[in-house]
Amino acid sequence: MRYGIFSDVHSNLEALDTVIKAYEKEDIGRYLCIGDVVGYAANPIECVEKVKALASTTVAGNHDWAVVDLFSVEYFIPVAKEALFWTKNKLTDSVRYFLESLKPVYENEDLTLVHGTLEAPDEFNYLTGDIAAAETFSALKGKICFVGHTHRSGIFIKDYLDSIHYKESGQIEIKEQNKYIINVGSVGQPRDGNPLAAYCIYDTEKKEVQIKRVSYNIQAARAKIIQAGLPQYLGERLLSGT
Repeated sequence: MRYGIFSDVHSNLEALDTVIKAYEKEDIGRYLCIGDVVGYAANPIECVEKVKALASTTVAGNHDWAVVDLFSVEYFIPVAKEALFWTKNKLTDSVRYFLESLKPVYENEDLTLVHGTLEAPDEFNYLTGDIAAAETFSALKGKICFVGHTHRSGIFIKDYLDSIHYKESGQIEIKEQNKYIINVGSVGQPRDGNPLAAYCIYDTEKKEVQIKRVSYNIQAARAKIIQAGLPQYLGERLLSGT
């Protein structure tokens, strides 16, 4: 199976459309979304409808739950909170129902998905550093867990000696003796200094994970944010990927 795994679209239709086109060249058998389909940018309805049609499974992100009152808006910084209220006022009934239906964790025989951390999935903590990684590894039943939320791609590896190592995103071979936490980065709002949209491919037969980047029309996404009356900062940060 070749999985197309992506996260943190954040209502950025230009980025999502470009990632979908990139995936079309990759012979993907099944798509999975790790949450935060909405928030920040100007096309929440369109992005939800496209993710619904594409992904067989989507897990809940903190923005997804917050706009349907399943998670407190007090968690968010002011610009994020403003975008949440704007988004909430745009939701259709079908989109609201979809976001309400999202669960925080998904598991199958190949992988686990969670937006934040596995030991407390409904708290949406950030998985950064070895301590947070160790807690998620302890809660992981299988071999590999895919996460998002930080908007920074990267890979934690727990080896047969229970030592945890971290590597920057790229391509990695999945080895039998190890466990893995793989942050797939963000489609719609990268924060690692690279503005290119991030997406992931997991090939279970080749035992290989690739995190790829693709350019998209950032200026169009930025202009929509500003024209919609959302905080200008949310448009400007797309240019620098921060």
